Amino acid sequence: MAVTERELERAEKRMKALREAGHVRSARYDRRSARIVIGLSTGVEVAFPARLAEELAGAAPEELAEIEISPAGLGLHWPRLDASIYVPALLQGVLGSKGWMAAQLGAAGGKVRSGAKAAASRENGRKGGRPRRTADG
Repeated sequence: MAVTERELERAEKRMKALREAGHVRSARYDRRSARIVIGLSTGVEVAFPARLAEELAGAAPEELAEIEISPAGLGLHWPRLDASIYVPALLQGVLGSKGWMAAQLGAAGGKVRSGAKAAASRENGRKGGRPRRTADG
């Protein structure tokens, strides 16, 4: 599939607009906090836990420490992991595929402790625990 001159010009305009909103000037892994720290051209510094990004979750500190910035400053790449993150998406909170992010949110939601859950748990404890399931119910 060949790219036309017009398509190339449009793509370059989109990239320029994204860069004007801010592009990466520096990136590093902070071992103490286990966070990726990104310095933007706007002077803003953004940090996020590496474990929250699908492609970085479970990676070793020495793998996370080696970060390359794309020539346009819109992407980060970890060569030892063969993993990349598109920074504009990261700034919008997109840290992985839809399926992976849904699984993370579902797991977090299942851990939520509300006042009602805590009260029900205490009441069940006073009664000897959760009632056993019956074969017909």
